[in-house]
Amino acid sequence: MHEIRRRAVAVAVAAAVAVTAGPVGCDAPPEPRHESVERPKPSPTRVWDRAPGSLAAVGDSITRGFDACSLFADCPEVSWATGTDTAVRSLALRLLGTTAAAQRAWNHARSGARMADLPAQMAEAAARRPDLVTVMVGANDACRATPAQMTSVAEFTGSFTAAMRSLRRTAPEAHVYVSSVPDLKRLWSTGRGNAIGKQIWKLGICASMLGDADDLGPAAQERRALVHERVVAYNRALRDVCAKDLRCRYDGDAVFDYRFTGEQLSPWDWFHPSRNGQSRLAEIAYRNITAARPPA
Repeated sequence: MHEIRRRAVAVAVAAAVAVTAGPVGCDAPPEPRHESVERPKPSPTRVWDRAPGSLAAVGDSITRGFDACSLFADCPEVSWATGTDTAVRSLALRLLGTTAAAQRAWNHARSGARMADLPAQMAEAAARRPDLVTVMVGANDACRATPAQMTSVAEFTGSFTAAMRSLRRTAPEAHVYVSSVPDLKRLWSTGRGNAIGKQIWKLGICASMLGDADDLGPAAQERRALVHERVVAYNRALRDVCAKDLRCRYDGDAVFDYRFTGEQLSPWDWFHPSRNGQSRLAEIAYRNITAARPPA
């Protein structure tokens, strides 16, 4: 009797152990899988030097101070970027001081230059190994004999991209400050009230916008609107290309938005900046370059 009882207990214990252990072998549930979660890579940090020790300028006639001192002539000493005129207080003077500006500020801009000319200018600037390169170009791409001759947005974008690559090949750590293209339609609106200025415009200055300045008919209005839209598109391209470079800062349309008055326009052509206008450009650039954050 006791033997039967011991066998029964043994069977019961074995059954309990089997239930507790659960299925084994090929019937066992698979081990839980720990799938790896791919973490997003942090965005590269933008870098900006608010106190550069050297400066090179590229661009067109505005940066050469054209028509600021005399008729149809460059006047680089009043350039907003690298000029030495203390009344203008160029960007170089504000950032570097008088002595350093004379030694470490270089102007590679050319009057009449378009965006297609910028890669070569950038190569010249890069050879200086500057801390900062200023860019102001694009007005001549829109200022053509007719709107049909304006530089296409695709060509403009491609040339600016090539210019940035040209700089980076030699000066990978240089910072780049990009000024927007001025609002040419606002310049027309401001300058058309000056009789002398309108006579000079007839010589062919920015004919796509300034030609037939008093014509307010539909065709003339449409022509000016096309030029205005192209300038807006150029500025969008400047912003977008600059945004791809960690050491590039666009002015946030500050120059485009600035309301130049007659005092800020050349008395010889009512188109290019006067000494006063050059000083305003320097002021805008200095404020944006030294700001803790880029313009919105």
